[in-house]
Amino acid sequence: MSSSTTTRRPRSIEVEGVTHGAAPIPMAARVGNILMTSGVMGKDPATDTLPADGPSQARFLFQNLGTLLANGGATLDDVVRITVFVKDNGQREAINAEWVKCFPDPHDRPARHTQVVDLPGVMLVQLEAIAVIQER
Repeated sequence: MSSSTTTRRPRSIEVEGVTHGAAPIPMAARVGNILMTSGVMGKDPATDTLPADGPSQARFLFQNLGTLLANGGATLDDVVRITVFVKDNGQREAINAEWVKCFPDPHDRPARHTQVVDLPGVMLVQLEAIAVIQER
């Protein structure tokens, strides 16, 4: 718990329509100019469900990241590192397609690491991101 008695901006950030189920964790947190995400999923925010296929999950994954960043006062330009988790290597093509859409300039992309992990249920992709928010 915070010992501060002053009023401050909430640090928890969410994407409307996307939940972590019953887990009591925010989608991201911002302190100062640093924004760090929890596990961002490829859920459709209109239904709070995961599509069955990797390309759709990858599309929503990066869409949700963009929304999350905007809700925290950041943009994709502020992202310095992304860790992508895939259920299997077959999901890399879908991730890479969305990656290039978000970061088209090969000389201006954040660092990225991709890991194969046993994601829960029908989840095929997930990511974590770190953003350092620049003054605009």
